[in-house]
Amino acid sequence: MLLLGLLSACGTYTFHGTVLDPPSTAPDFTLTDHNGQPWSLSQQRGKVVLLFFGFTSCPDICPTAMSTMSGVHRKLGKDAEHIQVVFVTLDPERDTQERLAGYTTGFNPTFMGLYGTQAELDTVIKAYGVTAIRRELPNSGLQYTIDHSPFIYVIDQQGIMRELLQDGIPIDDMVSDIRYLVRNGGA
Repeated sequence: MLLLGLLSACGTYTFHGTVLDPPSTAPDFTLTDHNGQPWSLSQQRGKVVLLFFGFTSCPDICPTAMSTMSGVHRKLGKDAEHIQVVFVTLDPERDTQERLAGYTTGFNPTFMGLYGTQAELDTVIKAYGVTAIRRELPNSGLQYTIDHSPFIYVIDQQGIMRELLQDGIPIDDMVSDIRYLVRNGGA
């Protein structure tokens, strides 16, 4: 146990997600939050940001990711004060400010939903390498869906992208990674 503590103190923590090596600065962007206010990634310095791209009509990937982040937030306890969960819509046509507010805060009142024009979103999507493909559903009331990347981007307090999380990683492992970043400042 002492050895484990010493190894941890020496910075040999092993992340459970897909580690970005070398870590790089997360592309800054400004979109509109679900309160109608400008929201910039650079203004989140000092917090660990969990960034997810999706849409509120998504039947599976998005609600699973949001539920997972809600579970992570809950298990972090006091450390959750130092994180910000952000949901960026890929569907500005349907995801209005009100819809995003209800969706994100339905998972946790501190979660933030972001939207913008398609051009604004396209810039952010490209900067993060997100796959987002609109697929028409002619025989569905939804009319279309969006096939998209399932990743949660983990950005440390200095604005550095550290890892990608996705379904299949146990919540306790995600909590461990995020707690490590909260308590060690991304070191």
